[in-house]
Amino acid sequence: MEIRDIFNFMTQPFVLGLLLGLLFAVFVLKNSITTKMQLKRDNKRIEGEMKDLQSHLNTQLKITATGSDSLTKEIEKLKTQNENLRVTLAALQNKPDKNEQRHFRMQEMAISTMREQAPGFAGAWEKAMRQAEHEMDEAESGLTKLVRKVVPGLSYSGTRPTATEAQVIDNKSDHD
Repeated sequence: MEIRDIFNFMTQPFVLGLLLGLLFAVFVLKNSITTKMQLKRDNKRIEGEMKDLQSHLNTQLKITATGSDSLTKEIEKLKTQNENLRVTLAALQNKPDKNEQRHFRMQEMAISTMREQAPGFAGAWEKAMRQAEHEMDEAESGLTKLVRKVVPGLSYSGTRPTATEAQVIDNKSDHD
């Protein structure tokens, strides 16, 4: 067999078809192997991205859960504080204010003075009210206020007009 015989054999339609078929099969095999390798690389890249995304998602969920827990605790704390403030406000609204307390003390002082000077009730009452108001004004400023703060038992019960003050008050009421 010589080269010519080989060439004649190769030019036969069956052999040509077989060679073309084999060439096509090799081309398809090469393409499938290349595609398979490309798919493996893409699959590994996608799996890596999925792991990164899952890790990021887990981190985000942990951060969100922590933030949500802290917000829930803060809301509970604020609700408790709000309730305490509401109760305190209600209690403070039931307490008399300073003006009412001052007026009450003035009346109390005037009544104690009235017991001493009982004869003409209306005139004596007005005189006692003025005297109590004068004492309150003195008590709220100066040394009397300091003494009252330091020794609360001496507040208003021990203050009585001196003899000269009583004469001045009596003289005023006589002229009125």
